[in-house]
Amino acid sequence: MRQAGRYLPEYRATRKTAGSFLDLCYNPELATEVTLQPIRRFGFDCAILFSDILVIPDALGQDVRFEEGVGPVLEPIRTAEQIAALEPDRVLERLEPVLETVRRVRAALPPEVALIGFAGAPWTLATYVVGGRSSPDHAEAKLLWLRDPEAFERLIRILEGSVAAFLRAQLDAGCDAVKLFDSWAGSAPYSLREMAVVGPAERIAAQLRAGEGGSPFIAFPKGIGGGLAEYAARVRPNAIAIDAQTDPRWAHSVLPEGMAVQGNLDPVHVRAPIECLDAAVADQKAAFADRPHIFNLGHGVTPDTSIDAVARILTLWRS
Repeated sequence: MRQAGRYLPEYRATRKTAGSFLDLCYNPELATEVTLQPIRRFGFDCAILFSDILVIPDALGQDVRFEEGVGPVLEPIRTAEQIAALEPDRVLERLEPVLETVRRVRAALPPEVALIGFAGAPWTLATYVVGGRSSPDHAEAKLLWLRDPEAFERLIRILEGSVAAFLRAQLDAGCDAVKLFDSWAGSAPYSLREMAVVGPAERIAAQLRAGEGGSPFIAFPKGIGGGLAEYAARVRPNAIAIDAQTDPRWAHSVLPEGMAVQGNLDPVHVRAPIECLDAAVADQKAAFADRPHIFNLGHGVTPDTSIDAVARILTLWRS
């Protein structure tokens, strides 16, 4: 979860040279450097492509920028006419710099170190596309769905096609697996979940499986709660990531046998007293002892995380 970031001094140094945050995402030389920094420092089993979920709205032609102290700001899209003006046919062309980063990282990594790419899921992307920024309830996206369900579904389908194409392109460029981040899956009303969350994920996964030999696919429906079992059964990812709010033993009991789990240490534990961190890591190991498990956080590592704590997690996990 966010291997590279503000908790690493080498990342902060590189970030200063890049210009804007999106400039960093679209600069293959610097994005490759940032992707490799955690591998050099910690020797993780896999590298996470440095990018951002909002490169897809940007590639569709929406105005996207990142403001210091505010985060992502987008020019809101809230009408059928604005949705029709999006340019899905140009997405891969505009995201070529990211794909070049994939090729460079794969060439630089040892063969035994995997590379994971990713994209935001349609519902999570829609909350930004329509809302213009993050919000606690994603009301603008829900209101568009209620006011003009046909236009909203059209937006979801545009995002779905763009996400599927981008994930496939990342695999073709050298990623060993890709992950679908539905960071706001839990905010979708139950009556919207099929159209905006589960259905799109199911179709994206099917497209990725259709490739030669299939393609390793991880899904992360953050906050989906009791819908986790149905989501896993429908989407059938190779691995499912779970958030820190999910009881790992319950997840083990309801997920399909043999499905790998990724997660779900609370990022706060990485900042906690060492005895709390040790106990939490041990609990993770015990909870998934009988299931394939990718040790991970339940969401992103925070900027104030200690480098020593990350190193200790690796020592504990490998012991």
